[in-house]
Amino acid sequence: MQLPDTTPTEVVQQVAEYFSVLSEPTRLRILNVLREGEKCVQELVEATSTSQANVSKHLKVMVQAGILTRRTEGTSAFYKVDDELIYELCNLVCDRLATRIEQQAKYFRSFTLTSENR
Repeated sequence: MQLPDTTPTEVVQQVAEYFSVLSEPTRLRILNVLREGEKCVQELVEATSTSQANVSKHLKVMVQAGILTRRTEGTSAFYKVDDELIYELCNLVCDRLATRIEQQAKYFRSFTLTSENR
């Protein structure tokens, strides 16, 4: 017997929104660059090979989600990861994907070996 889901809709919505922040490749590239530490917007623009407007848009989303923090120094804005758990989450996903790819490679190798034996 399965019990009904009693998780409040607001909670499910917040979790979905947090995951949606990570569903954008540019944001993942930015996070990867920020593994090295705090960076200014221009450094992030250069490292991701995208426009300043695009980088700024993604930075704003990640700050609002509580993943990054922003500080200003003169006319420059600097960003750093505020929630280090984000890297653990990314590592878990990457490890899972690597395992799946390795499994698929085994299937392909098995198929190739079987086909050669004919």
